[in-house]
Amino acid sequence: MMPSKREDDFAGRRQHLADLSEEELEEKFWDLAEEIVDPIMDLASTHTSPSIERSVLLRMGFNSLDAKAIVKKVQEAELLGKGAGHVVLKLAEREDMEIKEAGLALKDGDFSAESLRDLFTGGES
Repeated sequence: MMPSKREDDFAGRRQHLADLSEEELEEKFWDLAEEIVDPIMDLASTHTSPSIERSVLLRMGFNSLDAKAIVKKVQEAELLGKGAGHVVLKLAEREDMEIKEAGLALKDGDFSAESLRDLFTGGES
């Protein structure tokens, strides 16, 4: 059986875009792209787990025991939704440390939960 040929309806589907300039089309594209991506980003930020975060840390070069301890500290700071690797990265940037050094310092309790939460204040994500 031959597949049915799709009727060409491009002209009709593009009517609402026909009078837009190149700049307006680009703006519409990015607005629509944001509309698509926002729910995915929301889902990702609210649907992580200690297991996923340990996996990320393992890929960042931490061993499993260190990764488990880092995730525990991130959970205690109520930042798991930000991502444990993200917390370590932002901590390393703020403290001007190597990523590994920052993660191990976090694990060892060198930073309070409040100090870690401060990484995400001021409109930064």
